[in-house]
Amino acid sequence: MMEIPDYDKALYFTLWGQWDDLLVLMVRTNDDILSKKIETFLHAFHYSRDDQQIMNNHDSLLHYIDHAMSYTPIATVDY
Repeated sequence: MMEIPDYDKALYFTLWGQWDDLLVLMVRTNDDILSKKIETFLHAFHYSRDDQQIMNNHDSLLHYIDHAMSYTPIATVDY
């Protein structure tokens, strides 16, 4: 099970253009889908000449992060 901080980090790194940190997160996360979305975006960003493809991959990554954060249960503490 992946922790929410990975999604928070992915969102932060994506919005602020911290591609090196995003790459490290891609390797370390346990969420295979998140890892693949990051890989696809970074590949398009670095190698694609098609701005629309880059934007589509960027939007797809952000959409997945948003989706995953909304369905990841928040840890609760039992007293």
